[in-house]
Amino acid sequence: MSPFLIDCIGYGGLVINLYSMSTKGEYKLRLISLIANIVYILYGALISATPIIVGCTIAVLLHGYHIRRLRIKKSSNG
Repeated sequence: MSPFLIDCIGYGGLVINLYSMSTKGEYKLRLISLIANIVYILYGALISATPIIVGCTIAVLLHGYHIRRLRIKKSSNG
């Protein structure tokens, strides 16, 4: 893959992450941040950057946990 396309993936993750910060509501922010971190994991894999892969994997797990918690809370309040 060309360096330009790899950079585009990295910048795509950045744009998604910045967009998540402008959203209202914890659920939406976490969902969009989760997506951004998945893109960052791909980017980290493409540039062989283990710290990016590890950090973003942890972030995906944390966001996933909190999204699940929010969904359970919402369904119990019905």
